[in-house]
Amino acid sequence: MDWNNYLYPENEKPLDRLACGYSRTSVFRKIAFVGDSLSSGEFETRDAAGKAHYHDLYEYSWGQYIARRNGLTAYNFSKGGMTAKQYIETFAESRGFWSQDLAAQGYVIALGVNDVYNKHMPIGSIDDVDVNDWRNNADTFAGYYGAIISRYKEISPEAKFFFVTFPRSDRADREEATREVIALLYKFTEIFDNSYVIDLCKYGPIYDTKFRERFYLHGHMTPDGYILTAELIDSYIDYIVRHNPRDFKQVGFINSGIEHDKI
Repeated sequence: MDWNNYLYPENEKPLDRLACGYSRTSVFRKIAFVGDSLSSGEFETRDAAGKAHYHDLYEYSWGQYIARRNGLTAYNFSKGGMTAKQYIETFAESRGFWSQDLAAQGYVIALGVNDVYNKHMPIGSIDDVDVNDWRNNADTFAGYYGAIISRYKEISPEAKFFFVTFPRSDRADREEATREVIALLYKFTEIFDNSYVIDLCKYGPIYDTKFRERFYLHGHMTPDGYILTAELIDSYIDYIVRHNPRDFKQVGFINSGIEHDKI
């Protein structure tokens, strides 16, 4: 066996292959999934009058599918309708998510749909983020998102962060905002260490009519849709770990209290 060919196929791109069984995501024992409805396993129903009802069933979230597959602990730091603004101002505090007891080795952040698409909050820029004091951040999506990163870095300084982009869509009215948010997420990796982008827009499937017919229940996903999302996120993290081995050599020491060499 040539482990080089197995672990690092020539010209491999993210999601060229879907991880089977244990993936390299297993290097983490605790991961927090920060997000909105799609991070919460939300199912959408319609009553007799056609009114929509929403239900967060966390066991169906893609984070919990990843956890069960890899034998790790997943925290659902998420809720349907969540925005970065609400998260930093009230939600996380009210749920105790800033607690040191819930410190994770990795944080997967999938926010922005409600902020940008639904609330039309100004996206802002990387200049809205003060990496030295999140309290100085501007009242923009960039500012609130950056504050979330900063607060979790205070709790878990050596943790790894994964910023999930919007998926590729057939909705032309969202193209410009999608590009701006994705560009912002890449900028975050330049000012925050130990951070990576999970670029579903560039490497994932297109969320078009056919995709929605197969994987969506009204405006949210089916169980099968959440399983597919878990496979995509899990495989992407697997790719990042395999292609950045030096970055993850000491992940087992994160939050362990064990003194270790800095490499």
